[in-house]
Parts: sequence; C-alpha cells; structure tokens
Amino acid sequence: FASLDEILHLCGGTVGAILTCPLEVVKTRLQSSSVTLYISEVHLNTMAGASVNRVVSPGPLHCLKVILEKEGPRSLFRGLGPNLVGVAPSRAIYFAAYSNCKEKLNGVFDPDSTQVHMISAAMAGFTAITATNPIWLIKTRLQLDARNRGEKRMGAFECVRKVYQTDGLRGFYRGMSASYAGISETVIHFVIYESIKQKLLEYKIASTMENEEESVKEASDFVGMMLAAATSKTCATTIAYPHEVIRTRLREEGTKYRSFFQTLSLVVQEEGYGSLYRGLTTHLVRQIPNTAIMMATYELVVYLLNG
Repeated sequence: FASLDEILHLCGGTVGAILTCPLEVVKTRLQSSSVTLYISEVHLNTMAGASVNRVVSPGPLHCLKVILEKEGPRSLFRGLGPNLVGVAPSRAIYFAAYSNCKEKLNGVFDPDSTQVHMISAAMAGFTAITATNPIWLIKTRLQLDARNRGEKRMGAFECVRKVYQTDGLRGFYRGMSASYAGISETVIHFVIYESIKQKLLEYKIASTMENEEESVKEASDFVGMMLAAATSKTCATTIAYPHEVIRTRLREEGTKYRSFFQTLSLVVQEEGYGSLYRGLTTHLVRQIPNTAIMMATYELVVYLLNG
C-alpha cells in the first residue's frame, strides 16, 4: 500500500495542478516564441515601414486578457488532462527513486544529511524526467495550441498522433535536455535552504544561551523554516529559470529549435537576454507558496517523529 505521506502528496499535487493550471498556461505562452503574436497588439509599428527590432514582452496580465478575449476562459485549462495524468506517475516514480537512493546513500554519507537529500533529489528528478517527458511534451503542445472561440480544439490523442507522425518516437523526448539542466535548481535550492537553516539555528542557540533557557521548537521556528524555504526557492528558481524557456521552445512544433545550446544562443540573439526570464513572475507566484508549505510540513513531521 502507498504510504499516507505519498497519498497526501498525490492529493496535494492534483489539487495544486487544477488550481494553478491558468497560471501555467499563461507562463507557457509567455515562454514560447508565439508570444510575439501578443506583441502586435501591445504596440503597432512605429512610422509606416519602420519595423520595431526590440521585442517588447507583454506582461502576464496582458497575456491573460488576450487569452480570455480571443479564446475564452476554457483555454486557461488547456493541458490539464495530461497534467493530471502525469502528476501521479511522476510523483510515484520520484518518491520511489528518492527513497531508494536515500536508503543506499545513508550507508555512505551521514544518515539524512544535506548531501543525501540533495543527491537523492537530483537522481529522483533525473528518473522522473526520463520516464514522464512524453506526458509533459503533450501538455506543453496543448497549452500552446491557441484557437479562437468556437474553433475546434486539438485533443490530447490528436496531439500524440501529430507528434508521432512528424517526429516519430524521438519527438516525445524533445526538451528533455533542458529538463535535465533544471535539476540544478534542486541542488541550488537545497544548498541555500540548508545554509539559511544553519544561520537560523546558530542565531537561536546564541539567543537561548543569553537567556539561559531550554531550546524548544516554537511556532516562530516554523515560520522561519517557511521563510527559508521561500527564499531559497526564489533564488534557485530565478538562477535556473532560463531552462524553462528553452524547454518550452524545444517542445514547440517546427524545427527551428534543435538542441539546448543552439536554442539558448538563438533566443538570446533574436530576443535579448530578458527573454530568458519571460513568465518568471507567474512561475514564482505558482511555486513559492507551494514549496514553503511543503518544506515547513516536512520539518514539522520530522520534529514530531523525533519527539
């Protein structure tokens, strides 16, 4: 039987996927090369005949407004099917790989140390990405499928058929290199989180020594942990974010973007460095609260189990 922990994670993941789907659609649209379609509405050409070279990126709210006006509210839930189908196996594979790896590494490093968690998380990420990439590719394609109101929308199965006809089986693994690059986010997150946690602990020990009282965990400690998690996640996401944009571009239809570094240089060349951070705000709004709550819960459970 699945442990209670895993069931809670799956439920949380499913509810999270439904609630944050509109944010995800907006984020994916902002990351894609088709974002220029929205730009023509942001500004018209300057003098007749003079073209605008710099790409002006529309904000999340403008993008949301355009989607609602042109495609209707249902479009904000594009790709929800594959997302829900993918959450369970992806989490299950992740947890299985994570606990297996952790078990083996506990014999090598200090049990449950930062290194153990970090390497286990990286290995679990690698395994889950490799196994579930096709599902996320279909999700991205569906989210980018902009149809005006009343037009027939592309379904998941039609999308699968289309990818297979165009690129064969290899097509389902587009963007995987960018996902692997995203594993660095996990590593950065853990490193920053642990160092902030250490500083908080040192500060607490210093203050309790002054007051000469027994050190106990209080509510403020968990608030501290949540802030540490939110801060570390924000830093890690911001540093590693360009891989998200590159991944979306690699998953688009067409052959313009072929490999990780080719896409990176092409995007920078054509649209400037700023384009590597499109959709970051939307991404952070979606991710930070999630992570903070998850990490604080984890710390609380560990604390309760250790009495």
